[in-house]
Amino acid sequence: MTKKYNLAIIGYGGMGGYHAHHILKDHNRIQVTGTFDILEERQKAAEGEGYKAYESLSALLSDETIDIVLIATPNDVHKEIAIQALRAKKHVVCEKPVTIFSNDFEEILAVANETNRHFMVHQNRRWDEDFLTMKKIYDANLIGDVFHIESRVHGANGIPGDWRHLKQYGGGMVLDWGVHLLDQIAFMVKSKITSVYANLSYILGDEVDDGFQTILTFENGVTALVEVGTTNFIQLPRWYAKGIEGTAVINDWNINGKLVKQNFDKEYAAPKPIKAGQGLTKTMAPPSEEATTSYDLPKEVDHMESFYDNFLSVVEGKSAPIVQNEEVLRILKLMETIFESAKKNEVIKVSL
Repeated sequence: MTKKYNLAIIGYGGMGGYHAHHILKDHNRIQVTGTFDILEERQKAAEGEGYKAYESLSALLSDETIDIVLIATPNDVHKEIAIQALRAKKHVVCEKPVTIFSNDFEEILAVANETNRHFMVHQNRRWDEDFLTMKKIYDANLIGDVFHIESRVHGANGIPGDWRHLKQYGGGMVLDWGVHLLDQIAFMVKSKITSVYANLSYILGDEVDDGFQTILTFENGVTALVEVGTTNFIQLPRWYAKGIEGTAVINDWNINGKLVKQNFDKEYAAPKPIKAGQGLTKTMAPPSEEATTSYDLPKEVDHMESFYDNFLSVVEGKSAPIVQNEEVLRILKLMETIFESAKKNEVIKVSL
């Protein structure tokens, strides 16, 4: 008989509720049975939805019927809760960023190893369709060898919520969105990062960054521009990539975009100078119609085992984790380097 698992959620806010109502709603082997939150209204909401609302964190962790704990609290308390849960012999899933500082995550991993329990970070945007489409373009050399990638998310609503405005809670866009985009780039480009340059935006006047830009250089020669903005009323494309045979653009999460490739097997006229502003240019003139061909974005992408299915496979010793803790630690160290680069306003040489 296939074993089923009980899961309890610590922090029943937006993400905790999203796991319960969407990600795990129809999972055939994981059942959400309980929650704990420090806010009374969230406790009542959980009870109203049929979950057991534990009176304390210790009460939840002492319940031997709970196999898995999901931590969906503000970032600053992930470490404390994770260590308690692991010592209570629970397997743990944690929202990201898993910790604010890399050395705190290393302490969690030491306890996971000591207690022989599995700990995995919910880096959910590895499963985003737009990312998987760009990864397909990169892996399959659909525009030739890719040498430059740009990844952006833009909004115009400022920093959402309350604690995300505060440094002590791990607020700011590097930790909020950078943790996703940097993880995607590092997961796609299988090469060490050799240099980092970054600048942070504080236009909104918060003590944390409301946006950032960073330029990463990889050992294999690929460069990446990663950008997050919360004051952008006109959005730039979600993805833009250059290869030795063409260019790819993905405009949004709905996968609107195209590939444009150079026609190497056809004869075509050289570009003619055009008037540009108050001068002439041949360099920036558009290529002739015969020089390039436009293609649709790839329809078939490589889908991975779902996050929670993979988590159970890891718990049961059947497969390796898709989100490996060493990869998570690498991204934490990369984000620390981004803060260092922005503070010093200089390129930081690394081997990440």
